[in-house]
Amino acid sequence: MADDSSSTFQAGQTGLVVRIPEAEPAVRGWRERLDPSARAGVPAHVTVLFPFLEESRIDPLVHAAIEDVLRGHQPFDLRFEKTGRLPEVLYLVPEPAAPLIRLTEAVAGRWPEAPPYGGRFAEIVPHLTIAQGQEDAVLEEIEADLGAGLPFTSRVTSVELMAHDGTAWRTLASFALGD
Repeated sequence: MADDSSSTFQAGQTGLVVRIPEAEPAVRGWRERLDPSARAGVPAHVTVLFPFLEESRIDPLVHAAIEDVLRGHQPFDLRFEKTGRLPEVLYLVPEPAAPLIRLTEAVAGRWPEAPPYGGRFAEIVPHLTIAQGQEDAVLEEIEADLGAGLPFTSRVTSVELMAHDGTAWRTLASFALGD
């Protein structure tokens, strides 16, 4: 859930993410220092949809609809071997990006009132945020440090629904991909 500072996380916000536990050894230290979402309890991840619905709207019917949408997407593998940059953001590039984009488009298509990143960006750019709001020199230091931890692969088999309670993010549910 990149591109947001911890001060903008609101109680009741939700998001759908793909956990990437294989990234933790390489990025945990940097994320804990330089990514507000990590400090708020979000593990290494690629965002599928943020912000999603307000937590007060999450009910058994929404759970069933999420399951229905995700059932049509089979598990897939991602490879992380390089970094990328957005304005003031350093991230790991997931390859291939297409399965992640399809997940985002499917969920946003089901809930058009919840466009990716609130509609702030025209293009969906899947990414695993490492650092935000840093100068180029810091980002270059991080990139040099990450070399030993790359490449790695991750098998994506589920999407997690997370909610912010006003202090931290917590997992509400996990939804399997495929049948």
